[in-house]
Amino acid sequence: MRILAIETSCDDTAAAVLHNGTVLSNIISSQDIHSYWGGIVPELASREHVKAIGVIVAQALMQAGTNMDGIDAIAVTNGPGLPGSLLVGTQFAKGLALRFNKPLYPVHHIEAHIYSGYLENPALTFPSITLVVSGGHTALFVVRNAMEYEMIGTTLDDAAGEAFDKIAKMLGLQYPGGPAIDRLAKEGNADAIAFPRGLINQESYDFSFSGLKTSVKRFLQKHPHERIEDIAASVQHAIVDVLVAKTLRAATSNNINAVAIAGGVAANSELNQRMRQTCESRHWMFVSPRSAYCMDNAAMVGYLAALRIRNNVPPPADFRISPAAIRRNVAH
Repeated sequence: MRILAIETSCDDTAAAVLHNGTVLSNIISSQDIHSYWGGIVPELASREHVKAIGVIVAQALMQAGTNMDGIDAIAVTNGPGLPGSLLVGTQFAKGLALRFNKPLYPVHHIEAHIYSGYLENPALTFPSITLVVSGGHTALFVVRNAMEYEMIGTTLDDAAGEAFDKIAKMLGLQYPGGPAIDRLAKEGNADAIAFPRGLINQESYDFSFSGLKTSVKRFLQKHPHERIEDIAASVQHAIVDVLVAKTLRAATSNNINAVAIAGGVAANSELNQRMRQTCESRHWMFVSPRSAYCMDNAAMVGYLAALRIRNNVPPPADFRISPAAIRRNVAH
């Protein structure tokens, strides 16, 4: 089974080809145009997708050494995401499916992230605890098998990546802010400033990062000359403390010894290091996908479609986009 997958949920245009679950190509084109505005401009994102999608799909097919005649099925993200961005990808995929008479599988973006740990390492066992943490989403899942999962916690306000981006903007850093804070944090003192850890001591698996954002804003007003490296390190430490504590509590409470993280913030160096060290100290399995599988990508979309095909799930007769409420640092 050879699958062509397409992802255009936000500001990355991506296409991939998978053969029996193995990634043959994974092409991602990021839109640098948004850095000027300090966040995603939906209309610009849609236009950039229109320009790029044909080229990106062609590159994915070429790198995989195939063409549409060699493709057995098509998968495409149909939500959540920016409506205009989703429309570009889904309509392009529908056009290909009609032109070449291929079955078409719509894929939920967050579900694809949930299973990206299994794409990275097929030895990851079921059940597992998966933390999906990105600019728009922060949520914990119990993944029971290849077709069943349960969300046990989510953010009540800002997502972790959204908090990184907004705090980075307060510090005068370029968008996206998460990688910039990660770089600065390596030169700072993580214990310099005691920023709040929202809901860290509550038994629920829910998250809250709006209080941290407010605390940083007030701190900057009172201490405008504080070392930016120390602020970055202290902010990152506070966010990672919460993410690690909630994830480990979920694994312990559910008697699960396999943990995975996914989404753009999963590439954060401190989160990776501390989660890995803690899991290894408990002799738990830990999987963090490579950077190309953490960011918005089509390989994870194709992988989830392959799981459904393997489990005899038929493609729908038709589908619509499901934008839901993407939580992202959108420029206004």
